[in-house]
Amino acid sequence: MTGKVYLVGSGPGGLGLLTFRAREVIDSADVILYDQLPGEEIISSLPAAAEKIDVGKYGGHHTMRQEDIESLLVHLASEGKTVVRLKGGDPFVFGRGGEEMETLRAAGIPVEAVPGITSGIAVPESVGIPVTHREYASSVTLITGHEDPKKEVSSINWEWLAQSPGTIVIYMGVKNIPVIAEKLIGHGMAEVTKVAVIENGFRENQRVTCTTLAELPAAAAVVGFKAPAVIIIGEVVSLYRR
Repeated sequence: MTGKVYLVGSGPGGLGLLTFRAREVIDSADVILYDQLPGEEIISSLPAAAEKIDVGKYGGHHTMRQEDIESLLVHLASEGKTVVRLKGGDPFVFGRGGEEMETLRAAGIPVEAVPGITSGIAVPESVGIPVTHREYASSVTLITGHEDPKKEVSSINWEWLAQSPGTIVIYMGVKNIPVIAEKLIGHGMAEVTKVAVIENGFRENQRVTCTTLAELPAAAAVVGFKAPAVIIIGEVVSLYRR
């Protein structure tokens, strides 16, 4: 008998932002594959009866390769188990949930995605930065600051981004801040464009740094930004209040 896999988004951090549906499927799971992004509060609340497997990525070290995670999901569900793949934020927003869904469908495994609140919207919101605003930004673009290293050509259109009048939110971009600033300025974005870097959203050690695009690399060197963090670029950053 084939089981089922749930690709669950845990939200940006903390039990208060976990959805009822996510809680429901987590509590009914036989096995939970999790990484570090859901945060200790959620991880410590996982049901004692479930088998728990840490598949997180820590400081560049992968506990398990993505291909092996996908194979394990197929294997566990093929044994008739109810499996939760628990992720931070939303499983389909830079969470590799789409790849896992494809693998599971190809293997004939029932799969359901459980949405979560993505950090690129929720974390700036938590400090009073709206990613859209009638006066400042009528669009928002979510991009990754860490593309697949196997790509020969970037799929990010930096020229288009530099000319965009809306808000840009960058996930996983801390290590590439100098390159990001160089590309945007090089393609015409104003050096004085406002930028906020928010580390450890919704956690006790959350930290907000506001600067300009030109000063961003220097700020990164002085402050020493650490992942997880989101980078918000645009006039909406002016709405932040300490």
